[in-house]
This record gives sequence, structure tokens and C-alpha cells, in this order.
Amino acid sequence: MKSTRLLLALVATVLLTVSCSKSSDHGPGHAGAHAHTAPHGGILVELGEHAYNLELLRDPATGKLTVWVLDGHAENFVRIASPSIELVAMPAGQFTPVSLKAMANTVTGETVGNTSQFEAQADWLKTAGEFAGIVTVEIKGSKFEKISFVLP
Repeated sequence: MKSTRLLLALVATVLLTVSCSKSSDHGPGHAGAHAHTAPHGGILVELGEHAYNLELLRDPATGKLTVWVLDGHAENFVRIASPSIELVAMPAGQFTPVSLKAMANTVTGETVGNTSQFEAQADWLKTAGEFAGIVTVEIKGSKFEKISFVLP
């Protein structure tokens, strides 16, 4: 009886340890797939092989787009030195460059040049429907280029 419980505990530990494998295949219906939750209710864009995530959140009322840099599990903010994050949005098929500026936050102690939050405001964000885009960002010496996303 004790050995059965020990074996079950060991199997559970191994499963929990490998549940976030290196596989980048996190789509629905795939074996071993799992999902992370965006802390602000936006969409997550995975960078690298489970290295980092970007959370993108649009506020249609204000026309503001906010991007947060997060760790591979979307649990912790990752501060970066970049003064901006560049992306190209394609609302209605039109290539539209967007420069999201680094934001300071007195509550978290983040400053421009050491922050995880970036914002841009544009009137077209108020009325644009779903659109695709690509983003390029450098995080701790790793550059992620032309990473695609779809923002509802």
C-alpha cells in the first residue's frame, strides 16, 4: 500500500515537472498541450521555445494598445531596457507601423529603460476590427523578429 502511494506521488511529480515541455505546439487538441492565462485578459504571443510571452491588450474606447513582456509561463513580468517595441499591424490589409513606448510605473518601480510595459495610442485602434500583425522585440540579448499575432 505504501509503495503504491509512493509510486503515484512519484508519477504525479514527474508529470507536473514535465508538463511545460520544450514543445512549442500548444494548439487545441494536441497531446500534452497546455495554455497560459494572460494576466490582463489580453492575448499571449509566445516568443522562442517557451522563453517569453508578450501580452497584447487593446482598449477600443481609448484607442490604446498595451504590451507587457512576460516570462515563458506568463506569470512574471520581465523588465527590458528597450525604449520601445515596434510592431506592424495590418488593419483592413493596410500595413500600419506602431511604436509602443516604454512606460514608467511608480507602483512597481519600473522606469523607462527598465520596464515590462509598453503603450501606444491611435484613433484607428478604436474602430479596427480583428487584425493581424508582426512584432519585433529584444529581451535580455535575444532578438525575436517578425513574430506574428492576431488581435481580436
